[in-house]
Amino acid sequence: MRRRRTAQLLLTAGLLGALVFPGAAPAGAHADPPAAAATVPLRVVSYNIHAGAGTDNVFDLDRQAEALRSLDADVIGLQEVDVHWGARSGWRDLATELGGRLGMEVYFAPIYSLDPLSADAPRREYGVAVLSRYPILSAENHDITRLSTQEANPVPAPAPGFPEVRIRVRGVPVHVYTTHLDYRADPSVRAAQVADTLRILDEDCDGRGRCPRQILTGDFNAVHAAPELAPLWERLTDASTEAGADAPTYPALNPRTRIDHVAVSPGTVVVKGVTVPETLASDHRPVVADLALRRGR
Repeated sequence: MRRRRTAQLLLTAGLLGALVFPGAAPAGAHADPPAAAATVPLRVVSYNIHAGAGTDNVFDLDRQAEALRSLDADVIGLQEVDVHWGARSGWRDLATELGGRLGMEVYFAPIYSLDPLSADAPRREYGVAVLSRYPILSAENHDITRLSTQEANPVPAPAPGFPEVRIRVRGVPVHVYTTHLDYRADPSVRAAQVADTLRILDEDCDGRGRCPRQILTGDFNAVHAAPELAPLWERLTDASTEAGADAPTYPALNPRTRIDHVAVSPGTVVVKGVTVPETLASDHRPVVADLALRRGR
């Protein structure tokens, strides 16, 4: 009887405590601190996969899948992705295969989509892709200015290959993009592509200048300080610069320059850290950005 009365008194005291201190967590509960509750973690990777070939120029998708798996990414932006493109990648669909091996959803955005060599074959496509551990709610392949590599005398013109993917990370919406900017020494096409990129990003903002959380990954074929990228850094934050991590990404063997980037919208996306793992699975090294998405508007 005495033990029962003691237990009842303890229960009553606990109930009173809950009434007096309604915000208090129950004993033993792992309540998130306010700072952690206000953000959601997201690991984002940008990786130019060189159509499945490593620095040895040997096609090996097993090697690339293992390199990507080791990064434990939530979202991956891939560049130089073949989909039934040619013999160099075994006529395989690299986007779908990598997504399947990693257990991630895939949105492939072709830059080029050519007629097959035979009537019963799929179209030959080359472009970029976004892989996501979270469900892809919607996706769009935007046009930006390009100078075609498939024409004899190309002129700059709008062409596809700039995907926008919308996902929701633990209730927090975010827009993810990946891009592959022009590689030529003349920066004029890249400058036009940056202008197109900013226009597309701004299309998602409301009339009062409020924009969604935005993350841009890609092979920019230019360093952070390149003049043609300057307008981009007025709108987005370079994750590597923000993290004080300026490790080069290209070439993968003895890299000399950082041309692969992850950029985020300031204020709504916080950079926690950036790493550039050593791997020879492609001719580029991947960029791994640990981010935190702020909740609320």
